[in-house]
Amino acid sequence: MFSFRGDAHKIYLQLKNQNSKTHKDISETAEIKAYYESLDRETLQLIYYRMIKEQNGTGIIPIYVSAIPWLLFLFSGKVEEILFGNGNLLWVSFASVYMILLTLSVLFHFKEKAWAAFHLEIIKDILES
Repeated sequence: MFSFRGDAHKIYLQLKNQNSKTHKDISETAEIKAYYESLDRETLQLIYYRMIKEQNGTGIIPIYVSAIPWLLFLFSGKVEEILFGNGNLLWVSFASVYMILLTLSVLFHFKEKAWAAFHLEIIKDILES
């Protein structure tokens, strides 16, 4: 069933209907946690610092999202001539490709930030214990 409640609720529903020890997401989380627990405290602290940098880093995707429209604006006369000249529909394919790439890159960016937060929480819990 389709729901707007997100992945957390989807995992809850899966765990409710299945043994939590055999669930692939729980197994993966346990494996990651076990790896971090096997490291010495100093190495884990260094990894934590690096993860903070990764989580707070701007990254190329937000730059891409904001720079491309400005680039098109700078060359708007030439772009307009190429895309709309001679009555062709080149602008439709250009806009479609641009929107697909933009959507995929934004989704990828936020998924990466979510994974960074996931690892940070595990590391922080281990360091605080």
